[in-house]
Amino acid sequence: MERKAQIVRETKETAIRVAVNLDRWEPPQVETNLPLFSHFFSALSFHSGFSVSLRGDGDVGVDPHHLVEDVGIAFGQAIRQSLQESRDIRRFGEVIQPMDEALVLVAVDISGRGQFYQGPGFPDRMVGTVMAEVWPEFFHGLARSLGATLHLRRICGENAHHTYEACFKGTGRALGLALQRREDGRVPSTKGVLA
Repeated sequence: MERKAQIVRETKETAIRVAVNLDRWEPPQVETNLPLFSHFFSALSFHSGFSVSLRGDGDVGVDPHHLVEDVGIAFGQAIRQSLQESRDIRRFGEVIQPMDEALVLVAVDISGRGQFYQGPGFPDRMVGTVMAEVWPEFFHGLARSLGATLHLRRICGENAHHTYEACFKGTGRALGLALQRREDGRVPSTKGVLA
């Protein structure tokens, strides 16, 4: 059976529909009312190696972080639901992601314990009209709802757009690696469970 799921999340601040199919790749279908975020999330989806569609609207005139965080939450929930009882995944994924002069390390562990850790030195400047402090909200929401440990480290990079886009691309690639099925069917844990 294909590992797939769809999540609908509606609050007073956002309306989000996200679908994933971990066993198939199709060009991403991404539309939000925050174009820069659509650009970043499309890059993540494209490089993940699995199918992702997203439709999201939020009160971005109040604060873009509502939309960005809630998409992270819904995306993580969709991946988690698509796994269901399946735990025969690689579990770990790590990449060093370049984007022009920017270089970031992304590492993910789908362990059942959701935490996000961001290293120092990320550009603290606006990208377009979006404050830099907004982007970590996506990764926090994703890590918590998926139940994954997610690390981002900036190795180098001065351009804020390039640095954060590298984070999204690298997260897609790392998730794609971690979610691959293990050929031996074993649960990748010395405890025998992912929790």
